Amino acid sequence: MEWSVWLAFLVAATLVLIVPGPTILLVITQSIQHGRAAALSLVGGVALGDFIAVSASLLGLGVILATSAILFNLMKWVGAAYLIYLGIQMWRSPPALEPSGQLNRASGIKHARMFGQACLVTALNPKGIIFFMAFVPQFINPHAPATPQLLTMAATFLILAVVNAGLYAFFAAAVRDKLQRRDVRAVLQRGGGTALIGAGIATAALQR
Repeated sequence: MEWSVWLAFLVAATLVLIVPGPTILLVITQSIQHGRAAALSLVGGVALGDFIAVSASLLGLGVILATSAILFNLMKWVGAAYLIYLGIQMWRSPPALEPSGQLNRASGIKHARMFGQACLVTALNPKGIIFFMAFVPQFINPHAPATPQLLTMAATFLILAVVNAGLYAFFAAAVRDKLQRRDVRAVLQRGGGTALIGAGIATAALQR
């Protein structure tokens, strides 16, 4: 893969990723709620979710989703329902006041659950799978072997996605650590829950 083409893909993928979607909203809201300890688990979940989505795209699921209204709508509604569920849970949870490093000891929240939440929200976004299928071919050189080019772009996309999620997560956690008043954290937490519910509604409204 030529360096100029790879750099063009790098810039384009970066611009796409920095725009917050359902995954980043989840990362931000959960990091504000639970701090740096949650951020690490969430970023790991995003990495696995993106790996699943990219792999599914390369295996052809993107084509199936683009042509099958039933499968697209199934993934869309499952993802939307899960986002709304997470938003409602965030609304119902009391604001955590313990330092970030005390996540497991003080509140008993398991890293595995947050990891799974981020993974599911990321992997269940059908638009992400279809987008990767539509986006990557523009940078493929038809006169060179396709597999090395696809693997290079997939790896680049995954690394960028992890870095992007990590920056959002640790920034949100840093903001959270500056806030010590319960009422302020409650407002932010409920605002985050509302954002997740809104993301779920927006996901439900997606069209192929």
